[in-house]
Amino acid sequence: LSNLLAAVGRGQLRVLDKRVQRKREIFAYYRQRLGKIAGIAFQPELAGTFTNRWLTAITINPKVTGVTREDIRLALEAENIESRPLWKPMHLQPVYGEAQAYVNGVAEALFKDGLCLPSGTAMTDNDLDRICTIIEKTLQK
Repeated sequence: LSNLLAAVGRGQLRVLDKRVQRKREIFAYYRQRLGKIAGIAFQPELAGTFTNRWLTAITINPKVTGVTREDIRLALEAENIESRPLWKPMHLQPVYGEAQAYVNGVAEALFKDGLCLPSGTAMTDNDLDRICTIIEKTLQK
């Protein structure tokens, strides 16, 4: 690292616990608000583990909800809210198209139905409420 990047990193370490706490609060808000909706699922925290909840992602079962991940993403985008699909599996990316892959369908299903929700630590509860309201309205269509 350069001296400048090292200094930035040291500064970030001073607020790491606060950032992780806020990330966990954001996840908890989404889960409390959307977690009881049939067809919406969150990544669980396994017993004996502690996740930093760096990213909040949901999966949307279109057979249950009647909408796709893309329907929700576009509804958020129409309100100038950025979200994105879960990462595209490496074996589906053109540069690795000829590479050997060991697959069982899980990565493909997560990419098809998974959505990363906004989760920046500067978000307010009003921001989270707005996002959840848009998702809930989209699910009611």
